[in-house]
Amino acid sequence: MLGEYTVEGRGAAEIAASVEQGVATGALVPGAALPPLRDLAARLGVNANTVAAAYRLLRDRGVIETAGRRGSRVRARPASAPRDAARVTVPPGARDLSEGNPDPALLPPLGPALAAAAERADRAPVLYGAPPVAPGLARAARAAFDRDAVPAGPVAVTSGTLDCVERALAAWLRPGDAVAVEDPGWGSLLDLVPALGLRPVPVAVDEEGPLPERVAQALERGARALVVTARAQNPTGAAVGAERAARLRAVLAAHPDVLLIEDDHGFGIVTQPLHTLAGHGRRWVFVRSTAKAYGPDLRLAVWTGDGVTVDRVRGRQRLGPGWVSHLLQDAVERLWGSGAVDPAVVAASYGARRDDLVAALRGRGVWATGRSGMNVWVPVPDETAAVAALSQRGWVAAPGARFRLEAPPGLRLTVSALAPGDVAPLADAVAAAVLGTRAGTDRRWE
Repeated sequence: MLGEYTVEGRGAAEIAASVEQGVATGALVPGAALPPLRDLAARLGVNANTVAAAYRLLRDRGVIETAGRRGSRVRARPASAPRDAARVTVPPGARDLSEGNPDPALLPPLGPALAAAAERADRAPVLYGAPPVAPGLARAARAAFDRDAVPAGPVAVTSGTLDCVERALAAWLRPGDAVAVEDPGWGSLLDLVPALGLRPVPVAVDEEGPLPERVAQALERGARALVVTARAQNPTGAAVGAERAARLRAVLAAHPDVLLIEDDHGFGIVTQPLHTLAGHGRRWVFVRSTAKAYGPDLRLAVWTGDGVTVDRVRGRQRLGPGWVSHLLQDAVERLWGSGAVDPAVVAASYGARRDDLVAALRGRGVWATGRSGMNVWVPVPDETAAVAALSQRGWVAAPGARFRLEAPPGLRLTVSALAPGDVAPLADAVAAAVLGTRAGTDRRWE
């Protein structure tokens, strides 16, 4: 069960630390089964409740997972080993399409905005007790939310979207609760949910986003939260359309106590209209990051939600970092106000590359999809073989395992590094790699 590794300790904290040490050193491998509570308690000479408490600690920290009578085992991907830690080797001279970064040529210069923010801070330093959200940024964010029919709610700021998602989940859910997540979906989210001790429930997606019947099934089975990407879904490029949004709203209306977290991942880089799901239940969050349109290092997201959720998150935030730097907030406000990014231009640039690649692949008999954003998803029967074959031809793709729970295998190709002349040779290479595995026309996502 544990091989030669010996779990030690007398108290719950010591037993948990012993298991964590085994995981950290590799002595306890992913999937390794832990002894039943009473067996380990008898061997350590402690009460079974002590071992149960240790296992709860390990589950809450994302180290192990429990499945009732089937026992407990080390998670296949412990919280200390995120999906994106496994990097794909980029051979010399190969083109890397695996990282998911925006095109630097489409990012605005940050120097003038940061300098202006610093000058303002010199004139009027932000001190303890100041409002956590800069008033100018709050007004700009609320006006943008209003234009897109996002329901009224207080505006808050976090250090990126994932920071917001983590805080919102922690505000309402407890270890062991289930969260419905898109599959394929954002790899960092798929790691975060179990790291919080929560159970991810995969929901299949297509080009229009989550399938309503799958969302309904997840909520009927007890999922207490649903995370949805409104536009430019990572990795598939899905965007929720008007009809799909109406069906999803109906599902949410039947489960008013479910926490909805809606990520507008395409903010600033797409022109598809937003069809928000927010406000059709009692608990909701709508978040927009500056990362893709203005630069990942800004580490800032604006969000809104129902009053109780915003108050809970803000209260806990005050006891941690306190607030997101007003220097960054002021810089983002200036970037927005100056029109430093033209979403139509950015969307057209990504859209041309994405649409050309999808069309080229389909013309070669390879099914691919990508309605919005900067990613194209290619279903494949064997990710390892396809990634290796593509790498041999000078292109590096992200394996779909980074983004999947139960969804079939696939590859993610990020188009931000492509020049117009790259599309045809890339499509040729993908077709050779995928069709060589004899299933390049498989259109099944679920």
